[in-house]
Parts: sequence; structure tokens; C-alpha cells
Amino acid sequence: MELELRHLRVLCAIADSGSVGRAAVALGFTQPAVSTQLRRIERLLGEGLFVRSSAGMELTAYGADVVSQAREILTRADALVRRRTDVPAPAAGPLRLGVTNTPVVPMLLEALRETSPDLTVSVSSVYATGELLRQLESGELDAVLGCDYPGLPVRHSAALAHRAINTVPIFVALPAAHPLAHRVEVPLEELSEDTWFVSSDDGVGWPGAFYDACQAAGFQPAGTHEFHVLDQLQSMIAKGMGVTAVQPTLRPIDGVLVKPLAGDPLWQRHLLIWRREAVPAPVVEALHHHAVRTYRNLLAQAPHLQRWLARAYTTTRLPDGLRTMGGGSGV
Repeated sequence: MELELRHLRVLCAIADSGSVGRAAVALGFTQPAVSTQLRRIERLLGEGLFVRSSAGMELTAYGADVVSQAREILTRADALVRRRTDVPAPAAGPLRLGVTNTPVVPMLLEALRETSPDLTVSVSSVYATGELLRQLESGELDAVLGCDYPGLPVRHSAALAHRAINTVPIFVALPAAHPLAHRVEVPLEELSEDTWFVSSDDGVGWPGAFYDACQAAGFQPAGTHEFHVLDQLQSMIAKGMGVTAVQPTLRPIDGVLVKPLAGDPLWQRHLLIWRREAVPAPVVEALHHHAVRTYRNLLAQAPHLQRWLARAYTTTRLPDGLRTMGGGSGV
């Protein structure tokens, strides 16, 4: 069996619907046929992509990576078979976009301004994805860039839809003078005596996911500060006042090192979430496309992530064309 575009469409349909049955209906197949295809795809890739839960079919961390790249492949393939005049441009008009703590906003807005000049975007910055979801549900926003965590998928009403942008490991920022600064990867349990800066409740699983990982590593942090003002936070870490979990796109200041956590105990998924009736399909596609490209560019500029990827690729079975988060082929 060779991986084909139709297989990627099956994966995306299951991820979007959260159910093999609903994916089968959307694709016009029988449920047994979709289940059989999924088993064949997982055998081909050598690893499970979904797990069953009370909420339905949920992506594993690896599955989220595969589906994120599959979407980009399908977008490019569809563009090859459409005439340019047949591709709808994003509609003119206002778009109320909410964003959480993400570095993609400047580059994303620049890309939208260049490619969709008639689309007027107003941005609201809100830390908590949970609050962004509330504003979406109430009609105060049209679309948001938020996040969730593997095993803790975002929940929303049928009025909303979401699509993964990427899934990335969470790293740790520590002082350059830290006793573990020489380590290539830092075991989470060896940070048990450190003071941690922990950002506040985001309404979708943080900091619970962090404390669960600490518990699985056999400890609870000795001391914590609730803090998420990044520039001040990095200054305090540089002065040796503590450590913190960070996105791999973080650019550390002098005196701060960013390191992967051994075994990758923490992951974060970035999402585009929108109101189905408020955002036309071409706008959704433009937002998602440029968010994926922006994240890809930022991740490619993070040397600590590139070193992690180089090691990960030697120990995992990522098929060519579906490798995510690195270099030129994907997020």
C-alpha cells in the first residue's frame, strides 16, 4: 500500500468530525470501509493516529502532526487542479480575530494584508483560550487563534468549528547558570526543587496539564509564581529566580537557555477556531494557510527546536513528506 491523497482526506475527515461514522457520512463511504482504511494507514505509518475516548476519536500527538501536514498537502494538491480564476478570494469586510499568547500575529497580519487587502482584520489579544471561546460563542468574535493539549481537546458548540495548525512539544526555559544547563535534554523530575513560573488558568487545560506531568514525574513543584508577562519573566529567569515551561518558538534573551524536556512529557496544539456562519470558507482557508506557514517559519528559526528535531528524526518513524515542525516541508 502507498499513501495517497484519498488516505489523507480520510484522516482529516475523522479528525474534523471526531468519529469514524460521521467521517464516513461526510465522505460518502460506509463506516466499515473508513475503519478499514484507518487501520491500513496506521499500519503503513507504523504508529496509531487516534485513540478512542468518551468524546470520540481523538488524535494522538503523532496523529496531530500527521493530520496538520496532511491538510497542507491537500491544500496544495487541490490548488494544482483548480484554475486560478476558480479559486475564490477571501471576502471583503471586517473580521474580528481573537488571539492568545502566540508569536504568529505580526507575520500573519502582514500576510493577510498582502494577499487579502479587502479583508479588514481587528485583533483582540486575550490570554485564555477559554475566554476566547466564550467570546466566540456569544458572537463577540468571528475567529480565534487558541490552543489545547493532547488528551484535553477543546470543547465547543456546533456553532463553532476548529482546525489544527500544529502540535509542538513544550520546552523549558532556565538560567544559563543552572546546574542542568549542560544537558541536551532536561528530565522534568530533576527540576523538582526549582521554583517554577506558571502561567494562569487558560480555561482549556493549563496549568493542569503541567501539574499532571509533574505528578507523573513523581513530584509537585517546590514553589511556584503565577506569571506570564514574557519580557519580565525572561529577565527573572536570567537572574536565576526560577524556570518555566515555554513554547519552542521562544527567542531567549542573554542569560536564558531553552531546552527540550526529556521524553517530551508536555505538548501543545495550536488551533484556528471560528464561527461557522460568520466566516466564509475562503477566509477560513486563508487564515489557516497563513497561520501554518507563519508557524513553520518561526519554528525553522528556533535552533533549540531544530536540534530536537534532528534527534527525533533518528528515533521515530516519520514518513518523508509528513515530517512536521521543521525546515521546508511542513509544520
